[in-house]
Amino acid sequence: MPPRPRRSYDQYCAAARALDAVGDRWTLLIVRELLAGPRRYTDLHADLPGVSTDVLASRLKDMEQGGIASRRRMAAPVSAYVYELTPRGRALLPVLAALGEWGAFDLGERAPTDAVRAHWFALPLRGRLEALGGHGVVQVRLEEGEFLLWLGDVAEGRAVYADGGGEGEADARVVLGADVCVALARGELAWGDAVRGGDVVVEGGGVLAEVLREG
Repeated sequence: MPPRPRRSYDQYCAAARALDAVGDRWTLLIVRELLAGPRRYTDLHADLPGVSTDVLASRLKDMEQGGIASRRRMAAPVSAYVYELTPRGRALLPVLAALGEWGAFDLGERAPTDAVRAHWFALPLRGRLEALGGHGVVQVRLEEGEFLLWLGDVAEGRAVYADGGGEGEADARVVLGADVCVALARGELAWGDAVRGGDVVVEGGGVLAEVLREG
């Protein structure tokens, strides 16, 4: 079956070409999820509340055709396909980070209808921690859940963050609330002030933990 034609702005402009590729609704949020590493279709659907199965399948197909994501079968004995970012897809990390920083001011108070996942705070928090000069793996604990966060240079093909605790893999552990994450992302609270004020608890005895404590 030939690939379906993509809609285009038909403008000879780099920004327009980029939006041709990733400007459709849900595409960049799928990229956000795939920055956690290979994901099954069912996992993506579970962490993208509100997307229909048809739209998700269509976006993934478009991302494959555009060289942003690829699909492969997992090694035996697991019989499942996963989607993962290509190098071109991973290059969208700073784009998502910038969008998150820009959009943080629109978060406001969480509405009763707002879905939330702990790992949705991973990219904004990563930017704040990397600004401190941190390198290594941080285990982040929020009331909504836990995730691992890789700071510094991330090897090709390695996840930027990972949902879940990952006990034993972290160089430092951080405990904080979602409201503190929002305040940090919006620049309303400095990391050092949050640590000294008890809004952030840093655990661990290594170099990364000391960097995060000093703020």
